[in-house]
Amino acid sequence: MREESFKFLQTYLNNAAPTGFESSGQKLWLDYIKPYIDDYFVDTYGTVVGVINPEAQYKVVIEAHADEIAWFVNYITAEGYIYVRRNGGSDAVIAPSKRVNIHTKNGPVKAVFGYPAIHVRKPDQDKAPTVETIFLDCGAANKQEVEEMGIHVGCVVTFDDEFWVMNEKFYVGRALDNRIGGFMIAEVARMLKENGKKLPFGLYIVNAVQEEIGLRGAEMIAHRIKPDVAVITDVTHDTQSQGYEKKTNGDLHCGRGPVLTYGPAVQNNLLNMLIDVAEKNEIPFQRAAATRATGTDTDAFAYSSEGVASALISLPLKYMHTTVETVHKDDVDSIIKLYYEFLTQLESGHDFRYLK
Repeated sequence: MREESFKFLQTYLNNAAPTGFESSGQKLWLDYIKPYIDDYFVDTYGTVVGVINPEAQYKVVIEAHADEIAWFVNYITAEGYIYVRRNGGSDAVIAPSKRVNIHTKNGPVKAVFGYPAIHVRKPDQDKAPTVETIFLDCGAANKQEVEEMGIHVGCVVTFDDEFWVMNEKFYVGRALDNRIGGFMIAEVARMLKENGKKLPFGLYIVNAVQEEIGLRGAEMIAHRIKPDVAVITDVTHDTQSQGYEKKTNGDLHCGRGPVLTYGPAVQNNLLNMLIDVAEKNEIPFQRAAATRATGTDTDAFAYSSEGVASALISLPLKYMHTTVETVHKDDVDSIIKLYYEFLTQLESGHDFRYLK
């Protein structure tokens, strides 16, 4: 990876952009992608769209989501302890002993998730942490002192962990789900520009908000763009470590390439084109099957307006919704290449319908 791209990835992942509060990360992303696009627009809730060939009638979307899971301040005790509720699928089990930032209008306030010491917990009554039993300690003596720090009910809270590289092979950190996707589609735009590729259609590079609470940003922007084609990238579970049942979760590996998913929301002609492109360009890939829905922004695009030919390219990831989400560098490169090769061979007006 070139040095400038790596620096952007690191900055982008370390920035906090929880669901509903994505604007700082969206600005970083837009600033990075601006040299590689012709135009851009944003919507009311913060989704950012970079556009190449905005006048073209045939519209192709490549998309990722920008938000990360987080917490909300929900209750402040008289003694100055803070109880929280989820903003997205945050995991209470990993919270104890974690450092956090409580985001206030005056800037972040440092705090920790406290928990009773092992010495005072009764082994026969010891249970996994829950949202009701975890709490924040910001060093305040009472509720008034907490409030004087600018903390109030509704302040959003993010973990303080940052991005790093493990064993020269893996990217590790919080919020790889799915800001790594935003990085990948931005790199596609950069490569198209720097390689002088002229696309015969309009390309809409979409970094959507609020996926973690129900695909909301994608729903809104799909209705606005009304694309002809949409290829979504998100993460999926590497199923090799402890706790995954391959009979139900599939047999997926970090380092063995992007995952292409079969399912009702996935348009099979589009999926088969992606497979053909991968095979022709010797890009390794894996296969997965969804049930009623993919659980990603693919569903929002597929069923928008009159129906959009949609497909999903997933990045295998270990330890989803933790602060040590882990992906393989080779898989990131392969997804960028697959997108690039797909776009450069796609013809304007291609009809993906099954029956014509």
